Order: sequence, then C-alpha cells, then structure tokens
Amino acid sequence: MLAVLCASLLLVAMDATILNVALPSLIDDLEPDALQQLWIIDVYGLVLGGLLVTTGGIGDRYGRKLLFLSGFVLFGAASVVAATAASSAQLIGGRVLLAIGGAMVMPSTLSLIRNIFTDPHERTLAIGVWASVAGAGAAIGPLVGGVLVEEYDWSAAFWVNVPVVVATVAAGVWLLPEFKDAGHGRLDWLGAILSVVGVIALAWGIKNLSKGDANVSGSIALALGLVSLALFARRQLAQPDPLLDVRLFRRRAFTAAALATLMAMLAIGAALYLLSLWMQYVHGYSPSQAGVRTLPAALATLVGSLSAPWLMRRVGVRTAMALGLSGLVAGFLVLALSPEPTTYPYVAVVLIALGLGDGIAITTAAAVLVSAVPAERAGQAGAVSETSYELGVGLGVALLGSIHAAAYADAMAGQPSAAQQSIGDAEQLGDPTVLAAARNAFDAALTTTSWVSVGIVATVTVLVTALVPRRFIASSSGH
Repeated sequence: MLAVLCASLLLVAMDATILNVALPSLIDDLEPDALQQLWIIDVYGLVLGGLLVTTGGIGDRYGRKLLFLSGFVLFGAASVVAATAASSAQLIGGRVLLAIGGAMVMPSTLSLIRNIFTDPHERTLAIGVWASVAGAGAAIGPLVGGVLVEEYDWSAAFWVNVPVVVATVAAGVWLLPEFKDAGHGRLDWLGAILSVVGVIALAWGIKNLSKGDANVSGSIALALGLVSLALFARRQLAQPDPLLDVRLFRRRAFTAAALATLMAMLAIGAALYLLSLWMQYVHGYSPSQAGVRTLPAALATLVGSLSAPWLMRRVGVRTAMALGLSGLVAGFLVLALSPEPTTYPYVAVVLIALGLGDGIAITTAAAVLVSAVPAERAGQAGAVSETSYELGVGLGVALLGSIHAAAYADAMAGQPSAAQQSIGDAEQLGDPTVLAAARNAFDAALTTTSWVSVGIVATVTVLVTALVPRRFIASSSGH
C-alpha cells in the first residue's frame, strides 16, 4: 500500500520541477514570452496549492481511496493534454489539469498513511519514506526531464506519466482500503470557494509584487487573497464540521510545521529552478547533463528524510526541525559566498546541503501535522502539509525567480532590450558579446538571490524554533 501511494506521489512531486531542465527546449519549440514561461513552471504549484484544502475535505467525507484513484486518472489524462500541446496556452491548460489531479492525490496519500499505520512508530517511519519520495521527486524531476528531453523532446516529460498512472491505478484498486467518516456533514462549498480564491489570489499577488512594480493588479490580488482567507477562517470557526479546523493553528508546533514545510519547499523549488537554468545557459550543459548534476539534491533528500525519524528520537522535534532549516541556510550561504563565476563543485555542495535540510524539515513537519489530528480528520493534516509543500515550490519560483530576474535585468543595463528579459532571449540573439554579458549577469543575480534567501530562511528558522515547545513529541495525541 505504501508503495502504491509513493509511486503516485513521486509523479506529482516530479511534475513540480521536471520542466526546469526542459524549459530551453520548450522555449525553442513553443516560443512562450517571459510571463508565459513563468506560468508554465509555477501555475502547477499555485493551482494545486489552492485546491488542497477542498480536496482534503472531500476525501474525509466521500472516501480517500476514491479521491486518490479519481485524481490519478485525471492526472494521467492531463499528461496527454500537456504532451500534445501545440501552443503555450494549451500547455498551461494541461498544467492546470495536472494540478487539479495532483490536488486530489496528494492529501489522499498522507491521510491514507495516517489511517493505514495506526502504530505511531511505524507511522513515523512511513512518513519518512513518504517525505523522502516527495522531496526526492522534486529533486530528480530535472534529472528525469533532462534525459527524456535529450533522448526525445520536452513532451516526453509528460508522456512518462501515463504508464505509471495505469499501473498504479490498477494496483490501487486491488490493494488500497477505503477510509471515510460517516459522521462528517455536507461539504462547505462556500468555504471551499473562499479557500481556493484566497490561496491562488494571494500567490498571484505576491508573484506580481515580487517583481518590484507596485502594479494595481498585484495589489488587488493580494488584498483579495487576504480578505478571502480571513473570511474562510471566520467561516470555519462557525462551522460544526469545518473543511479545515483553523483552531489547529493555535497549536504552536502545528503552525511551525506548516511554516517549515512552506520554507523548505520554497528554498529547494527556487534553487532547482535557477540552478537548472544556470547549468544549461551559463555552462552549456545538455538537459541530461544538467539533470545528472542535480542528483546530489535527490540523494541528500533521501538521506535526510530517512534519518529524520531517528533524529527526532535522539534530539527531539524542535532541534530536528531547526537542523533541517539550518541546512537550507547553509546551502544558500555557500552559494552566496562562492566566487564568481560560480563553479559546479560549489553548486554540488549547495545541492547536498539543501537536500539534507529539505528531507529533515519535511519529514519532521509532516510527523507533527499528522499527529495533531484524529484519524477521521486525516485529510485536514494532508491538506495543510501539501498546501504548504506546493505553495512553497510555486512561491519559491515566483518570488525568488522574480528577484533573480530583476537583478539580472539590472546587471544587463546597457545591453539590447531583448537580452535584458532573460538569458534565453540573450542566447537567441546570437551575439557572443551579449551572451557573455548575460552569463555574467545571471551569475551575479544568483549571488544576490542567494543572499536574499539566506535572510528569509534564517528568519523563519528562528521563528519556527521559538514556536515549537522544547519537549514536544510527535505522537498520535499530538502532545
């Protein structure tokens, strides 16, 4: 059962980063503009993150197995839509459908683990495996994407999903038990709409405002997101059977775990995106060569996730979570301090530090979130965990990617306007002098973005450490 759940999670997690390496090939084929490029990458995480609270509630009420299998079938169909895209619009549409399917799958995996593994020790180990697959999936996405793009083309990054979906659905029908709670009331559809609008609008607003322009649309979206989420929280407090029991966030450890998950994925999602582009455009690696060079992150994530249960028993939840986030700080610090032009050995160290930190932080946080809710409300824990996970990846690309783009454009002042948009546009001009300037600008912008990341992650690390009680234990009771 765990293998079936992890196989589906692997694909959904990979899809968050698999296009990072395929982007140059995709740009050559579909010729998306700069805004379309960003949306092709991050619309998946933003839409998926917006739907997770709703799908978690649906799973609790109507059956987690049913939701899981239905979502994975949709995920497979959406892969075909994306793979056959002849335009940027169709590809973005396919990514939206993939996100809807993924939103049905991801909270189901964690909530099913909560119900299948009733022993707290076994459950913690299962969560370690689950988290290692989730983190490693995001990390090996560029590797798998690189190999497929080089051997075939960018559409192969989607075609690869189809046979895995067929095999996993067939095994899931046979192996997985159904869990649902007959005591749940009807789904709060108004609350669901508020949560979807709130999360997506908030992410859209941050994405726009992070570019440094005080534009009206970004400000309106940010305000709409905040108001919608406030109304959602107020409505949930008044509901006898809420989609999400927001009172859970009164538990300091629960809030810290959600924040740690968000920050871990924000860091590694942005890093994999930027470093994949750096390897291909600055150093000229092929897609598969760039993918292989991201492998240290996947291996380190695996080690970090599987060691987290042991670490929690030895040093406690609070210290384990702090160590994980500190690994992210160390990774960005190495990248910020590396001499320019940055070389791959420094980047390999960065990927290892980020992978270890991500694996430890994600596993520890998931154990805390799952232990905070009773089995019949496991979908809520899955929704919070996966919302933080996917929003982290999407916001990482949107926020840190936009900061990098602004720093790059500033460093390219005086160069042709087309070359100031992105390093991909500079390469298409075919001017060796402009391309050399673009590579230097990309490297310098990477240093700037790394310093910003150090500040953000270090601040959150201090906050999370302060929130988790010193003697907190991630048990079935949450105490």
